[in-house]
Amino acid sequence: MHACIHEEIARILRDGGCAALATVIGTKGSTPGKCSMKMLVRADGTSLGTVGGGGLEAHVIDRCREVLRSERPQRLELDLNDVESAEAGSLCGGRIELFIEPITMPNVIVFGAGHVARAVCAVAAPAGFRCVIVDDRPELLTEERFPLAARRLIAPWPEAVAQLGAGADAFVLVMTRSHQEDLAVLRALAARSPAPRYVGMIGSRAKALRVRELLAAAGVAEEFLARMKTPVGLDIGALDAGEIAVSVVAELISLRRQTPRAPS
Repeated sequence: MHACIHEEIARILRDGGCAALATVIGTKGSTPGKCSMKMLVRADGTSLGTVGGGGLEAHVIDRCREVLRSERPQRLELDLNDVESAEAGSLCGGRIELFIEPITMPNVIVFGAGHVARAVCAVAAPAGFRCVIVDDRPELLTEERFPLAARRLIAPWPEAVAQLGAGADAFVLVMTRSHQEDLAVLRALAARSPAPRYVGMIGSRAKALRVRELLAAAGVAEEFLARMKTPVGLDIGALDAGEIAVSVVAELISLRRQTPRAPS
């Protein structure tokens, strides 16, 4: 079973998913779960493996989903008399201790394959993000230019948004080659539900104001406009592509570590 769990973890990290791994690290008295037993809980609540079954397992699944939202590990000690029901005939009378750790590699979806996007991917991938680069120009989306990208998608902007989903856990960066194309991406993102965890657009404050006005005039909801961050990145006085990339990824790290994930 451990081999199956490890294979699923590898798949999750490769595809940009998320899960939490619960491992039994100690027991006292009579317990159904034994040391080193493991259970992997996916974002949708489905699981692989076991830490003992019954009410214990239901409680651990709930705690795993808390760990997924915070991306912070937890140590959990439970008295089985408190979590098992007498009707189930599972009064083992023991205590069990578990360690629950997040297994996450959040998606950073970058619309645009220019020099800033290239620098962002070079910084974000080693920082623990799964980078997806989107553009409609195949000559830019090469392995040579984006060796660390997990995926390179060549498609028109609305079609790319539909293919990728850009769900509630995604960090989205909009940095296409023109204001009109930025608007096309943002309109497509605004039409989807749920909105991405983060939407950032590169550009000046004047551009940000104009884009917001145009989106509002097109009927984009105020909730989406409030979520949109532009100019993108931390204000560190960045000038060139490399410095901008550092400011952007630093902001993503800050959001990832300080803001809970959206509930699944």
